[in-house]
Amino acid sequence: MIIDLHIHTNISDGALSPKEVIDEAWKNGVSVISITDHDTIDSYTPELFSYAKSKNIKLICGVEISSKNEKAGIHILGYNFDLNNKELKETLFGIKNSRHEYLHNVAKKLNELGYLVNVEKLDKIDSVTKAHIALDIVKNEKNNEKLMLNFGHIPNKGEFIEAIMNEGCPAYVEKRTPTPKEVAEVIRKAGGKVVLAHPVAYVYQDNFTDEDILKLVRGMKLDGIEANYLFVDTNGKIIDETDKWNKFAKENDLFVTVGTDFHRKEGVYKEIGFTNTDFKLEDEVIKEIIKNISL
Repeated sequence: MIIDLHIHTNISDGALSPKEVIDEAWKNGVSVISITDHDTIDSYTPELFSYAKSKNIKLICGVEISSKNEKAGIHILGYNFDLNNKELKETLFGIKNSRHEYLHNVAKKLNELGYLVNVEKLDKIDSVTKAHIALDIVKNEKNNEKLMLNFGHIPNKGEFIEAIMNEGCPAYVEKRTPTPKEVAEVIRKAGGKVVLAHPVAYVYQDNFTDEDILKLVRGMKLDGIEANYLFVDTNGKIIDETDKWNKFAKENDLFVTVGTDFHRKEGVYKEIGFTNTDFKLEDEVIKEIIKNISL
């Protein structure tokens, strides 16, 4: 069995359509997936569930919702919730609107720094993200001179975000974002399971300590954490701390999930089902994960 519960489509900031994600999963021999687009559940249609079934793929509804605490942005995964829940839909709609407000505000700052941003094109993306904006900048040849001046090379989108757009950086703009606790409550009210996405990323990107993660766990009354996740740093180095986070989950009475955070086929980044890596889970572990998010 192969499972992947953290996949993005072009409904948010991925490269493939929902149907193409199903095709890619089928090609890679993945039998259980969840599409977890940023702040949107628009991928989930009756047609997509039927298409997944036709490929013998179990499709579990999911979403990755943006939140923020006093230290950093926190991504919360929700699974197996009611897709028609009114409060969940309203929350996602509010976040989506704040994303477009953010786009216009951050574009103004980036313009002042000398970067060209294709706001009109980006505004057409429902769940526009920092990644969309950064990718637009680094792929635009008109920005090459400015990028070379500031970086000494053409950076990837992750480098640009960390140096220019994150908190404390020259183009930082605060975005109206719910707290992790608020997001957890919305997912729970919709009947879903609440999971902290990629805890390893907060350690390496935001200097979180294990105590910071524990504080999040307790504050949100989490059901689980994404312990089985390979983190790729800005230098393209793969960091595997899955053993540590599986142990953390066990010690804190949390179940674990697994996900690649797939967006597109790109360098060392993980493909759907981890099929371009040596990472594998035993069938019994996979069955336990499915049981825990399906209860």
